[in-house]
Amino acid sequence: MDQSLVDRMWEYLNAGLAMDVEGLDALYDPGFENVRFDEEGRVVTLTKDQFMARFRALRDQGMKVGESLDDLSLLATSVYDGHGSIIVRRVKDDVPVLYNFVWRRQDGRWTTLVREFTFHKDITDLVRMIESQSSPT
Repeated sequence: MDQSLVDRMWEYLNAGLAMDVEGLDALYDPGFENVRFDEEGRVVTLTKDQFMARFRALRDQGMKVGESLDDLSLLATSVYDGHGSIIVRRVKDDVPVLYNFVWRRQDGRWTTLVREFTFHKDITDLVRMIESQSSPT
């Protein structure tokens, strides 16, 4: 495993755990997208703005995205064409969630997170939330 990519990933994960919104904002590339999909083939893509709005709302409500990183495993890294992927497994409510985080590499260092591909067993609630936000009121 590429230790420098693993170290950068831990920086990101710890910023999320601490709800360091400014730190997270700096880690996400301006063109960041989170592509979430499930076993039924449903797909939702969230932009950086949508992602950051969620973090800000949680922080402003005094909430966190988690209490610890103990349920997380970094499984593999792959470095290619100025990018690096790190595969992560996390267990939420006894259900595994799988991630492929894609980082940009510039001048020999990992700079920003450009993509996050997330496999969930079921994203029905997320699909409903997105549909309700896009429905006319």
